[in-house]
Amino acid sequence: MSDYAIGIDLGGTNVKALAVNVDGAVLGRERFGTEDDPARKWIERIKSHIAEIESSRGPASAVGVACPGLASTDGRTIRWMMHRLESVMGLDWTTALGRSTTVPVMNDAQAALLGEVWQGAARGADNAVLLTLGTGVGGAILCDGRILRGHMGRAGHLGHLSLDPEGRRDIVNTPGSLEDAIGECTLGRRGGGRYASTRDLVQAVRAGDAAAEEIWLSSVRALAAGMASIANAVDPEVFILGGGIARAGEELLRPLREYLDQFEWRPTGTAVRVVLAALGDEAGAIGAAKNALDRAAEGGNA
Repeated sequence: MSDYAIGIDLGGTNVKALAVNVDGAVLGRERFGTEDDPARKWIERIKSHIAEIESSRGPASAVGVACPGLASTDGRTIRWMMHRLESVMGLDWTTALGRSTTVPVMNDAQAALLGEVWQGAARGADNAVLLTLGTGVGGAILCDGRILRGHMGRAGHLGHLSLDPEGRRDIVNTPGSLEDAIGECTLGRRGGGRYASTRDLVQAVRAGDAAAEEIWLSSVRALAAGMASIANAVDPEVFILGGGIARAGEELLRPLREYLDQFEWRPTGTAVRVVLAALGDEAGAIGAAKNALDRAAEGGNA
């Protein structure tokens, strides 16, 4: 059997399939549109891409999947996913893909963190936090070398931390959440409808728009407060920032670090490192491959 794994990242827009060897090198990649539907037509396309990869490279030693939702305790299915890709709920990936060995599935943000720690911006870290800053705010936690999943797989939903108990309730009823403070989902309200996207907001900041700067800095300040709180709870050595908002680069990092200088408790005098994600939208598939390789090494237990 060939010494590589196939990582599948099923998203609402695209499916990414990567062949990854045990050293983390990407040997091949495929992607296609998800075309989300209850009939799960994407399953046959995923099987076809796996077959193509294996026809040229030999049988993969393992296959792993990353997708939105809360993974079951045994890691074979997604037990909860509502409002998008609901058809993944209850799907046993080992059976669906016709594999003889277990196909472990994990939450996509958790998989992305695993990828970044294995081959990305936080390579080699034992304690790390990923924040995905986009339409919403997602995340994942690595604690003492293990992805923190929690009692029901809910761990890492860091966008739903409360920063203001008197604030509006977000989509999971958290009042004044981090997601609502910086996520693009609330930009229309925060920006008075003047900015179509965070990219537009940041461009206005760079152009010297004082109103845009006030909105932006208020959002970044909220992010810093959330990160300082997360640091107190799980004590990471590094924060990894991904998602569309992180593409602001130094326009984000510069004020963020200034606010963290004010908010972060540093008993040893050392700040938590803050880095931008390095693997782009392939992080989840790389993490899924790593998860599959690890489970195979442990004897196939998910």
